[in-house]
Amino acid sequence: MKTFSKLFALTVILGLLSFPISATANHTDDEDQPHMQAALEALQQAKHHLEEAKHDKGGHRVAAIKAVDAAIKHVKEGMESGEKHEDKK
Repeated sequence: MKTFSKLFALTVILGLLSFPISATANHTDDEDQPHMQAALEALQQAKHHLEEAKHDKGGHRVAAIKAVDAAIKHVKEGMESGEKHEDKK
C-alpha cells in the first residue's frame, strides 16, 4: 500500500511537471539554481492541485500531499546546501 501511494504521488508530480509553470509562480533569488527552482515551483503547483482535488481517493490523495510536502522540504534544503557549498565568484 505504501509503495502504491509513493508511486501515485510520483505519477501526479511527473504529470504536473509536463504542464508549463504559470508566470505568476513564486520566484526567489535562486537564479543560480534554475532547475531546483523550477522543481520547487512544480511541486508547489502539484500540492495545490492535490489540495483542490475532491474526495480522498482511498487515502492516496493525503499520502500524495505528504510526499509532495517532503519533496518540497528536500528541494529547499538542497537549494540551501547548494548555496553554501557552491563557489561564488
